[in-house]
Amino acid sequence: MVREYHLHMISDSTGETLNIFAKAVSAQFEGAAAREHIYSLVRSENQLRRVLQHITANPGIVFSTLVNPGLRHVLELECAKLSLPCVNILDAAVEAMKKYLGAEETHRPGAQHEMDSRYQERVEALNYTIQHDDGQNLPTIAEADVVLVGVSRSSKTPTSIYLAIRGVRTANIPIVPGVAPPDYLFVLKKPLYVGLWLSPERLLQIRRNRLTTMGENKSSDYVDEDAIRAELTMTRRLFERYQWPTIDVTRRSIEETAAAILNLLADRNPST
Repeated sequence: MVREYHLHMISDSTGETLNIFAKAVSAQFEGAAAREHIYSLVRSENQLRRVLQHITANPGIVFSTLVNPGLRHVLELECAKLSLPCVNILDAAVEAMKKYLGAEETHRPGAQHEMDSRYQERVEALNYTIQHDDGQNLPTIAEADVVLVGVSRSSKTPTSIYLAIRGVRTANIPIVPGVAPPDYLFVLKKPLYVGLWLSPERLLQIRRNRLTTMGENKSSDYVDEDAIRAELTMTRRLFERYQWPTIDVTRRSIEETAAAILNLLADRNPST
């Protein structure tokens, strides 16, 4: 019989290193399956308090890579009150897992890469995301976990793919001037809608670089600064109309944008 347990991973960055480390450690314990909870970009006490609410609702082992001494102290203190192991990863991580599970590690290298149900979920999420890129296959968009909305070149596609690799079924809808998407797309109950936007200056730069790469130099509204400002204004009004959370991707990496979206998902579904 497989024993399930909650594994909480708290990072003040994107959480990629912590996620890989935790998977490698978990794979050493046969007969136990982790329900993973990932909290990225935790850099304030308010954010940490929300994380602690999730941990209280789903007690389990806690791994972190927090570097802020104040945040680490709060985390360790609250975990102690809950009688939960709290480990700032590396040397002590394997020992904590042994104590928590009451089992010895099997020393099987690469076990974290074995085919399992979660791996299959990630494959299915990636297939879904590719099929629903750039407004494709709209009749099945209701099955998405996340729907990203934004203008052309606002990093919708790479962010969608990154989320899919993490097992999140993601669709994205482009906002094109003069072409209004059907209203029904924006009132579905299951997906989390997130609006992506960036500064006009940054968008202009990205689009010009795109045209240069494609060998095109002709002038159009696509790279007209006034047209871009109007396009972004229209998009922001759409976000406000439906009261979606929004993310400014002007200076964010794809990993940081995806981490912020994963945090929004965690806040929306604290028990999952």
